[in-house]
Amino acid sequence: MRRQLLDKLLTWKGQKKRKPLLIDGARQTGKTYLLKRLFGAEFDHVLHVDFLENPQLSNAFDTSLTPEEILSNLELLTGQIFNPEKDLLILDEIGECPRAVTSLKYFAEKAPCLFVAASGSNMGLLGSFPVGKVEQYNLRPLTLHEFIWATEQPILIKSYEQQANSPAAHLKLFEQLIDYYFTGGMPEAVATWFESKDKSILERSKAVTSIHADLVEGYKRDFGKYAGKLDAQLIEAVFTHIPAQLSSVRDASVKRFKFKGVYHKKSRYADFESAISWLHRCRLTLQNHPIEGQARSPLAAYKKDNKLKLFLFDVGLLNHMLGTGYEEIKMQGYEYKGYIAENFVQQELAALGIEPSFSWGNARAEIEFIIANSSGQVVPIEVKSGKRTRAKSLQSYITKCKPHKTIKLTGTQGSSADEKEHIVMPLYFTEYVLVRIE
Repeated sequence: MRRQLLDKLLTWKGQKKRKPLLIDGARQTGKTYLLKRLFGAEFDHVLHVDFLENPQLSNAFDTSLTPEEILSNLELLTGQIFNPEKDLLILDEIGECPRAVTSLKYFAEKAPCLFVAASGSNMGLLGSFPVGKVEQYNLRPLTLHEFIWATEQPILIKSYEQQANSPAAHLKLFEQLIDYYFTGGMPEAVATWFESKDKSILERSKAVTSIHADLVEGYKRDFGKYAGKLDAQLIEAVFTHIPAQLSSVRDASVKRFKFKGVYHKKSRYADFESAISWLHRCRLTLQNHPIEGQARSPLAAYKKDNKLKLFLFDVGLLNHMLGTGYEEIKMQGYEYKGYIAENFVQQELAALGIEPSFSWGNARAEIEFIIANSSGQVVPIEVKSGKRTRAKSLQSYITKCKPHKTIKLTGTQGSSADEKEHIVMPLYFTEYVLVRIE
């Protein structure tokens, strides 16, 4: 299974001196697979240390944190020889061993020629961290681009990467988008979907649904294990109510993403702030801050921390928590499809490094996303899940903010590449939106 982050890891490998790698991300996003199977194939040998599977390996860090002694201890404990010039050391689930986390500082300072890579879930919960001593990346669920790679269809991949704008390409790429809405980007779900392609759609979807159910239950168990003094029940309440809050449309005077009714006797943002922060630090949620009035760069200067939208980190898990089946998604007539499209766009933007993101609101008008380009010009991005592209909210934004260009992400084939001001792009090309906002 191909991952885009591998290219950055290969660049790291080619440097003469390097800080240790640290791959962060929610559980089950494929961190170990990326480091051990994909990246590890570039080395003569991989010494894989998993602190969750083998807690006794923490003993290698007890007496000293110098790289030489750590490596000597690991060789004794694992029975494997480590060649510092050619081999890769992987410290997996490093958060389970605080001294191993500290050791990354010494690897960076005293042994910058070594190939040391660490990974872990819930890294945002660490009490101490070697700031500036690691090269850190966040591995998210597979993007749509990576999902299309997993089809192993060269013509389809070529159409996506060349941003083909034809009825035939739109038909095939939109089909993949719908499949992605259902499976999401969790590696096990994606692998199962394609490995069972010769089975009936009922069997395929049932197998993916089972994986989604196990993942959601696993995250809930983590709440109790890692939440510490925080109320695990409160965290679970916020997590499980994200789908309902995301789709909650009340009258114009009540904004979405209010957590009234989520947990007994709690209704203000302050009541939920710690739980919201915990989920975000564990990479299970994505945040979007609404901006009111005139949208100006830098957008972060105008956000209010107590006003935010919460998205789930994976659209497949979102559909699972909504109880939406594959056929219902494929028909594209269900009530929640607009919010699914929003969550998808948020995921793709996060993979591009835009997280938190920003939206715009004024009276009854709402623009799902606004992004500042390299010149500081703010571009509105309207999300339309279907084929209807008329957007009253976008017209309101144009009237008030007078942007130099606008973008609509829709279920249609999109406008010509020659269009420079009022651009319409198919949803499946969200990855390329940053190029078009300049």
